[in-house]
Amino acid sequence: MSGIESFLGGSPLSVAIRLIILSVVVGVLLSWLDWSPRDVYDAAEDFVRWAWVSVFGSFRRATDYFLLGAAIVIPIFLISRFLKVGRSGSR
Repeated sequence: MSGIESFLGGSPLSVAIRLIILSVVVGVLLSWLDWSPRDVYDAAEDFVRWAWVSVFGSFRRATDYFLLGAAIVIPIFLISRFLKVGRSGSR
């Protein structure tokens, strides 16, 4: 299997045919739901904006999230490293 086939997951022609069929099926479903491509784009844009504001609404909040997570992650990491060194040193 060549590099491009490995990347695509099959021959380019078969992947193109599968993508065309899947696009038509999804298009029919979205049309049935009365969605336009613009509606999908706007919903994705709104979601990204909401996620950005929710997670990184301010630098202070992002710093608080980092410090809160680091208060748990760093000690667990250090303990696991010390335990690993202690086990390998006793052999």
